[in-house]
Amino acid sequence: MKIALGRQGEEIAANYLQKQGYEILARNFRCRYGELDIICKKNAVLVFVEVKTRRSDLFGSPEEAITRTKIEHIKKVALSYLAENRTSCRETRFDVVTIMMKAERPDINHIEAAF
Repeated sequence: MKIALGRQGEEIAANYLQKQGYEILARNFRCRYGELDIICKKNAVLVFVEVKTRRSDLFGSPEEAITRTKIEHIKKVALSYLAENRTSCRETRFDVVTIMMKAERPDINHIEAAF
């Protein structure tokens, strides 16, 4: 159930980003250091996106789930992606998209340059 919620959140986030003008380059990029949920670009900026989805804030907000350790893993995975893939982008950025699933519609929060 947790995996299904995460996948649903990633789908919502990818659709949201595309509507905002981002081009999705990769989803669920994996290497030995971990996984990046979404890699996209907009205006020659390569953006690595971590997606956190929750049904409630009973155990804290989605933003609180991104720990210092998680950030370090994300940065290592991003370096691995850059080593494997050529890009014309001159800048990189780390964003977070949090999704709180609500009955009427998901509440999406896009934090640019989160770390």
